Amino acid sequence: MISHIEGKVLHIDLNYGVIAVGGLGYKVSAAPETLSHLKLGQTASLWIHNVIREDADDLYGFIDRDSLAFFELLISISGIGPKTAIGIMSLATVKTLKSAIASGEPTQLTKISGIGKKNAEKIVLELKDKIDRSAFDPELGGVDDTDTMEALKSLGYQEREIRDVIKKIPQTIKDPGKRVTEALKKLGK
Repeated sequence: MISHIEGKVLHIDLNYGVIAVGGLGYKVSAAPETLSHLKLGQTASLWIHNVIREDADDLYGFIDRDSLAFFELLISISGIGPKTAIGIMSLATVKTLKSAIASGEPTQLTKISGIGKKNAEKIVLELKDKIDRSAFDPELGGVDDTDTMEALKSLGYQEREIRDVIKKIPQTIKDPGKRVTEALKKLGK
């Protein structure tokens, strides 16, 4: 079972990258958040979830163990397979998804385009108790960037650049309006 891969990035596509290790090229499916960290010709280090079936041997890659753990939580839900889980993780950052689940409100998840009401309710129901709410509840110290992401999307910014800039905003800025202002300053540079 493959659990980690490190090698030269040979190719990057919309949903996967090809990593060369020991003369072999491994096709690793990944969400845009992970693919944005890969650079052609440079070494990449990814945590892997290996799915072996009768007709396939698929690799799903993640930039950190937290993202891998979240993916594994998603596929533990009946009816959500690896491709669906990667699809869900492609809709927003792991932090935003966890925040929406921790809030206990499926409507937060349905704001993320591509997640329907039924799936959102199922995800919240199954994972709410498995995600540490204190890390995402603004009253308990965390920051929910759902509104920030939606505001920047409505201004025409691409999801990948939004995710990258949100990571650079200090957690001490809690107000969504101020977070949007800070993001716009960083995007304008």
